[in-house]
Amino acid sequence: MKKYQKKAASLSYNQTKGHAPRVTAQGKGLTAEKMINIAKENDIPILEDPSLVELLEDVNINETIPTELYEVVAEVYSFIYQLDSAVK
Repeated sequence: MKKYQKKAASLSYNQTKGHAPRVTAQGKGLTAEKMINIAKENDIPILEDPSLVELLEDVNINETIPTELYEVVAEVYSFIYQLDSAVK
């Protein structure tokens, strides 16, 4: 039986530097756990979506996401916007 390994990916979006979000980091196992802990320590919003992480694994670091992922990633950014609005 294959043991489950936690996975993580991070995205960044800057309207002035590009037209689509970029994958800025990816990790599995301990690396993923460290990424999540750093995000928590720095109050960076976290959305757990294993299906999206699987899709993002095919994108190289510092590459923009493919057009097929625009809609689902837009939902992620909407989630983050709602979190930010609730905190303010």
